[in-house]
Amino acid sequence: MKLRAVLLNLAIALIALVVLFPLIWMASVSFMPTGEAATFPPPLVPSRWTLEHYQDLFLNQGMGRYLWNSFALATLATILALSFTVPAGYAFAKLKFTGRERLFQLLVAALVVPAQIGTLPLFLMLKGMGLVNTYAGALAPWLASIFGLFLVRQYALSIPDEMLEAARIDGASEGQIFRRIVLPTLQPIIVTLGLFVFLGSWNDFLWPLIILTDQSNYTLPVALAALSREHVQDIELMMAGAVVTVAPVLILFLALQRYYIRGMLAGSVKG
Repeated sequence: MKLRAVLLNLAIALIALVVLFPLIWMASVSFMPTGEAATFPPPLVPSRWTLEHYQDLFLNQGMGRYLWNSFALATLATILALSFTVPAGYAFAKLKFTGRERLFQLLVAALVVPAQIGTLPLFLMLKGMGLVNTYAGALAPWLASIFGLFLVRQYALSIPDEMLEAARIDGASEGQIFRRIVLPTLQPIIVTLGLFVFLGSWNDFLWPLIILTDQSNYTLPVALAALSREHVQDIELMMAGAVVTVAPVLILFLALQRYYIRGMLAGSVKG
């Protein structure tokens, strides 16, 4: 039995190493001197550790500006998405209004429609409103997510109706019930949804590429793609840019993973 456990742990460790190796090598290459990663066979660790590529990114390539753009957009997208989606999900779960079930079924059916189909109509609408090349235009797709609405609604169904009715009998308004009872109960799924939105906005490439025409407004993925066209042979610089793009969201995910896992597991059981 002990041998089986040892073999199982070794297999898991091997799989984890295979999965993590590209990330580890990416970070290692970012510290190599220029041209070292292009040698054959490519080295696993730098012969000389250097920060020159990171210095180039922030001093010469404007990476600090792109990093701020991504952080600001992802943060605003998360706040706005939660502000719209969480109350709507709770309403679909616990508040009675005409056409609730039919409207929810229609929204869920829209999940099968690829998001790319709506890109052109949305762009034309925002162009008519003068929001092209603005942060408001870049935030538009994140204002309300059907998937987020579905996620919150399924989790909110687990809130006992008796608890809400008791609060109403005690004279609490719907706003007080939402703030004091619903929001604390929904905390795991709120963190999970917020993490989804932040990661999705941070990593989004297509929509910022379409809506943001001024290079000073680029987010990290778009800026990295533009940088790769100019420095296609500079592997070390590209890897440094990739590290700057990946590291913040990786740290955020690791910091919030317990809430994320709790929200996903609780939602799957209670939904």
